[in-house]
Amino acid sequence: MSRAAYDLNGKVVLITGGNGGIGAATGRELLTRGARLVVADVDSETPQRSAAIDPNRVLGCVADVRDQSSLDQVVAQAVDRYGRLDIVVANAGLLAEAATLRNTPATDVAATLAVNVMGVVNTVAAGMEEVIRNRGQVVLISSVYAFINGMGNIPYAMSKAAVEQLGRGLRIELADHGASVLTAYFSLVDTNMIHHRVDQDDLVTELFGTLPKPLVTRVTPTSAAIAIANGLQERSPRVIYPARWRPLSGLRGLIGPPLDAHFASNRRTLDILARLDVRAHSRADSNGT
Repeated sequence: MSRAAYDLNGKVVLITGGNGGIGAATGRELLTRGARLVVADVDSETPQRSAAIDPNRVLGCVADVRDQSSLDQVVAQAVDRYGRLDIVVANAGLLAEAATLRNTPATDVAATLAVNVMGVVNTVAAGMEEVIRNRGQVVLISSVYAFINGMGNIPYAMSKAAVEQLGRGLRIELADHGASVLTAYFSLVDTNMIHHRVDQDDLVTELFGTLPKPLVTRVTPTSAAIAIANGLQERSPRVIYPARWRPLSGLRGLIGPPLDAHFASNRRTLDILARLDVRAHSRADSNGT
């Protein structure tokens, strides 16, 4: 479809997990570009928090992305309030404590996939007809974990690879309707979720220490939000940020196998994973990023 500039002024945008992290930053950035927001979050204070930002241009709704019906109600409220819905940002997600798959309860794998995969599917399904009607856009928050080795948090990496495939297929399915899909791939974004699951976990810090430093340099939620907003205005099919990750995505078939072989024989990496293998595992940590 056409890549003509897409004017965000007046557009109505639904963001799931919109109270914090990338979601909140994206909402703020889109407001500066003239959009109107619908924030959906499990937090019971979401309506009050949204009204405090702008009672006329931000509608807050309580919803659980695992529940399709609750998202259908959010879309209905958005249309009732603004008369339309143009863009859906499937941002809600969670990250479990680092662990080997051997040490991860099946219920925790299911919990991660329920939010990070089915929650995204439910969000897209709820907004699909409005997006098509208004020749709008869908934004999917994937991750560089869609194409790098997910050792230490395989369920999260699985979920982000699934989101990537959803974006690729949906982009083609919506093309003839004049709607488009933007898939966003970020490295470490400096959010509360990362502070909790990375900064406060010595083993994860050690594991990231086995990667080249430029690849684990963090980006701010604001810079990620700007990348999303720019991608929307350009109707880009994807945003990979920081840009240094683009070659790894494009050459994953060539770079991935030797990197995997390196990690499989790296004593430091294997020692860290061995310690993760015996560590007690806790429940997944939810945060709207």
